[in-house]
Amino acid sequence: MTETDAPRQADLFASMKRAGRILFAATALLVAACQSIVPKGPGPAQTGPTQTGPEVTEGLPTDTLRHRVALLVPMSGPNAGVGQSIANATTLALLDTKADKVRITTYDTGVGAAAAANKALADGNKLILGPLLAEDARIVGPIAARANVPVISFSNDTSVAGNGVYIMGYNPNQSIERVVEFAKGKGLSKFAALVPKGTYGERSGTALLRAVEGAGATVVSMQTFDRSPASITAAVRKLQASSSYDALLIADSGRVAMQVAPIVRKNGGATARLLGTELWNTDSGLASSPVLRGAWFASVSDGLYSQLATKYRARYGNAPFRLSALGYDSVLLTVRIARDWKPGTTFPAARLRDAGGFAGIDGAFRFGRDGIAERALEVSEIGAGTFTVVAPAPRAFAE
Repeated sequence: MTETDAPRQADLFASMKRAGRILFAATALLVAACQSIVPKGPGPAQTGPTQTGPEVTEGLPTDTLRHRVALLVPMSGPNAGVGQSIANATTLALLDTKADKVRITTYDTGVGAAAAANKALADGNKLILGPLLAEDARIVGPIAARANVPVISFSNDTSVAGNGVYIMGYNPNQSIERVVEFAKGKGLSKFAALVPKGTYGERSGTALLRAVEGAGATVVSMQTFDRSPASITAAVRKLQASSSYDALLIADSGRVAMQVAPIVRKNGGATARLLGTELWNTDSGLASSPVLRGAWFASVSDGLYSQLATKYRARYGNAPFRLSALGYDSVLLTVRIARDWKPGTTFPAARLRDAGGFAGIDGAFRFGRDGIAERALEVSEIGAGTFTVVAPAPRAFAE
């Protein structure tokens, strides 16, 4: 368990207000896919926790002047690198906002989510940020609910949202809806899909069907595969045999998309526009793939994240995981609400559902009544060595 307070610093935070121009001043102050898969970051994962503040071995001292907030992330085990990156990002957010009224204490879910949650509640925390994994959120949610403490999880598994659990993770359903809407606006009307077997693929397929129907277009074929070369080839040939399509969603990682695309081009999809999901945003290698040039995908904006990554490397000596932005933005949200939240009292969870939403490193977002974060997404096109934004993310939500 580690504790973080906020010294004085504000450069990235000030930059967000100047460069972002997204509802910060007006209305408010991000595994692992649906199967709790944690994507790799650009730097090596740390094998163990790094102290971000003085270690606390006993219960926390009485503190009536600051808000107690718990951060539940894996600081040990296979996902420790991701957890440490998120924890470090929350520290940066406290520094940048000068949030001297908020105290964040980190609890390691790597040794047990239930134990971490119970310890956090026993220490008097009134809000839980995390956990990272959906399976941990399912454990922590009911424990926190009994204490009337909201949970803002970094998972994107929408099945764990509700009953006091809010989901901040990047939702593939929303990225699919955004890119389909954009493609339809560009005149594409016959959609096909290749989806991996498993939960992520099933949910992506359902999201595509709904998005295409809502856009007034047609899904002409959808095939599943198990990521083996033979399975991919068989699925692509089934697409070719069953239909002609002008847009093809590859609902998998960028690495898999680079394997799939050449097979598509040789088997009936030579002129089809390739579409991806938010998973593509974490794979910079896509930009160097000639076979994916012209492909579109929707994701949160990287504009402010690049500033965070630079600041992170300067302070910690390595690159952050992309999911670290969720930790940063969860602190911005907390600090915004803390202006009207009396220390020691119940966290005003209703404020999480402000219609105008919040702003952060990942752009504008807001929680619906279902507890799922709705995000303003941009659409990017893969070019020769770079990603180009072809449809910027909205700066704010309509009330």
